[in-house]
Amino acid sequence: MARIAGVNIPSNKRVEIALTYIHGIGRTTAKSITDKLNIAPERRVQDLTDQEVLHIREAIDADQMVEGDLRRTTSMNIKRLMDLACYRGLRHRRGLPVRGQRTHTNARTRKGKAKPIAGKKK
Repeated sequence: MARIAGVNIPSNKRVEIALTYIHGIGRTTAKSITDKLNIAPERRVQDLTDQEVLHIREAIDADQMVEGDLRRTTSMNIKRLMDLACYRGLRHRRGLPVRGQRTHTNARTRKGKAKPIAGKKK
C-alpha cells in the first residue's frame, strides 16, 4: 500500500483511480499527473516501483494543494466570509444554502431534518 500526501492509497486499483482517494485530486488532475510522469493508465498501484511512487509524491507536493492545507484554506475562506458578515457569510452561519437555491421547499441537506410545527394542519 503506497502512502502519498499522508493517505494510504489502495494498491489493487488503477493509478488514476487510486490518486482520487487524496482530498483535492479528482479524475482530471489524476490523469494529468499520470500523463506528465508517463505512467500507463491501466497500471495498478501494486505494480509501481518505489521510484515511480516517489515521482508521483514529488509531483503532487510541487503542483497541488491537497489534504490538510486545502481543508485549512477552505475553512479559513468560509470563516473570513462569516467574519465579514457578508451575505454568503450569513448564509454559512445560519446553515442555509449559500448559492441562491430555494429554501421554501428542498434544501434539506443544509437545513437538516424537517421539524413539525404544531397547529399548522388546516
